[in-house]
Amino acid sequence: MTISRRTALRVIAACVGASTLTLAAFSAQAQDRKITLGFAQVGAESAWRTANTESVKSAAADAKINLKFSDAQQKQENQIKAIRSYIAQKVDVIAFSPVVESGWEPVLLEAKAAKIPVILTDRNIDVKDKSLYVTMIGSDFMEEGRRGGRWIEDHYKNDKGPVNIAELQGTVGSAPANDRHSGLIEVIKNDPKFKIIASQSGDFTLAGGKQVMEAFIKTYGNKINLVYAHNDDMALGAIQAMEEAGMHPGKDVTVVSFDATKGGFQAMAAGKMNVDVECSPLLGPQLMSAVKDVVAGKPLPKRILTEETVFPMSVAAQTLPTRKY
Repeated sequence: MTISRRTALRVIAACVGASTLTLAAFSAQAQDRKITLGFAQVGAESAWRTANTESVKSAAADAKINLKFSDAQQKQENQIKAIRSYIAQKVDVIAFSPVVESGWEPVLLEAKAAKIPVILTDRNIDVKDKSLYVTMIGSDFMEEGRRGGRWIEDHYKNDKGPVNIAELQGTVGSAPANDRHSGLIEVIKNDPKFKIIASQSGDFTLAGGKQVMEAFIKTYGNKINLVYAHNDDMALGAIQAMEEAGMHPGKDVTVVSFDATKGGFQAMAAGKMNVDVECSPLLGPQLMSAVKDVVAGKPLPKRILTEETVFPMSVAAQTLPTRKY
């Protein structure tokens, strides 16, 4: 059987039209398809972390991103297990706030092999191959430490010393613990009146801060002039320990803390904490924006910083009502 040239052209045109419609429908479906994000959280060790989790969950809902969430309970092995689960589920993007800085290469190589992009939030990692993650969203903990150190230097500028510092460190090996310590040392190292007489991890928890401070008080008592706590929860625990020992935090003992949570502001308003260096947990919107950009193939900077400041005791009462976390 033979067909005319005109009929053949009609058949070809119909096929092309059908293909165009199919491609258009496929494109529309791709655009409508929800992005799936696997997020491995550190845990719920502090008020800051709780606010961070709420920010991620609410921002995902607002951005219409399908969020798979896991709580590692401050254990690296749990985060690694969660990341491997996300790889197996073939999520579009993996994000996590690492418990510690080291030990991530094997699982991130698995994500890279599966062609799943990884975004770090809040905390950085120590890897030789920076291509294992797309970007890191969060604070500059080193600069936070410097800000705390500069406030201390200014506060004691007319004091001949000695100024004995008791340091409550965060989780051992974590980026904020490492950097907030290093930032302080960088600022005060050339001033001999400052001396860190005690330094121990309280694991970023209120209970840990109280326990460590109780041990410091037993050993050093009134020799402690300043408490340098790596977050508000530990600072609040230290304040409890000092008050139970008959000390007057914020007056007899200067208290420097980090995060600037409502609890920290309440302590400053009560005259029990002298300064709080801000570290915002509200990273959810920035994370969802980065996730969408990554899926769309848009380039991202290797580091996305949050804007933060330092709050002295004098502004606490006025600023407290505006705090969101």
